[in-house]
Amino acid sequence: MIELIATAESIEQAQALIEAGVDTLYIGEDFYGLRLPTSFNLEEIEKITKLAHGGKTQICVAVNAIMHNDRIDFVGPYLKKLAEIGVDRVAIGDPGVIHILKTEKIPLPFVYDAQIMVTSSKQINFWVKRGATGAVLARELPYDELKILAPKIDVPAELLVYGATCIHQSKRPLVENYFNFIEKPEDTSKNRGLFISEPKKPETHYSIYEDINGTHIFATNDLNLVSGLEKLVEIGLTQWKLEGIFTPGQDFVEIVKLFVVAKEALLAGIWNVSLLEELNQKIVALHPEKRELDEGFFIKDPDEVK
Repeated sequence: MIELIATAESIEQAQALIEAGVDTLYIGEDFYGLRLPTSFNLEEIEKITKLAHGGKTQICVAVNAIMHNDRIDFVGPYLKKLAEIGVDRVAIGDPGVIHILKTEKIPLPFVYDAQIMVTSSKQINFWVKRGATGAVLARELPYDELKILAPKIDVPAELLVYGATCIHQSKRPLVENYFNFIEKPEDTSKNRGLFISEPKKPETHYSIYEDINGTHIFATNDLNLVSGLEKLVEIGLTQWKLEGIFTPGQDFVEIVKLFVVAKEALLAGIWNVSLLEELNQKIVALHPEKRELDEGFFIKDPDEVK
């Protein structure tokens, strides 16, 4: 089975993604979850869940924020409400949240999502023994490492196949601090479109923004693994995430549709180079013009990832 997981930026886009054939919608509220295209409140999450279940689509809610003392006491009631709503699973990275889920006996399956930290089968299986039904793999794992990891894990593992790759998060408002230092107040939100470059490397373009969870920095290029999907099927990594945080509106829906076509072709055994090239060209055309695409760490030699 191949599972396509897609973010949603609005109730309208969520409905369009359901109709497009996505298997799971990934949504949440920014008080509890990280790097969401839109922060949905519980009422909106309930509405999207009803729409999704009417179309046989599942709901995964992000509860993967870095929890400090000012938030942790709110987590239990939030998880209980998600269970009442009937969401299918939650994504959690903080062991404290897992502890709450277990000690309060909240009937919600959880996926272990510690972002860049999930890099080995032993780590994943550690959390499987503690109740995890899945895991989110680090975005910087090359294919040669994935081949080693995949046969040793006991649950499905999610892999990013399209979208922006986060490479750093800090709870501190780093950009705001900088603008305060130079005494030049600026908007530091995602909509501002800020980026940073490496010294003497003007071609680098690391998107950076701030929100309630701190500062987020993304890789220069966004990820497109349509050319690697067949390899992922071969090694059994078939839970694929499509991230729309920087690809808004209908363009993201159309890109998801292209991955649905790829999924169906692979399942039907009719995947071929011609179809791959056609889909890739369409993805590139729909992707935001100012954001580059490549295969990220997927094609790198593990020794280069340092």
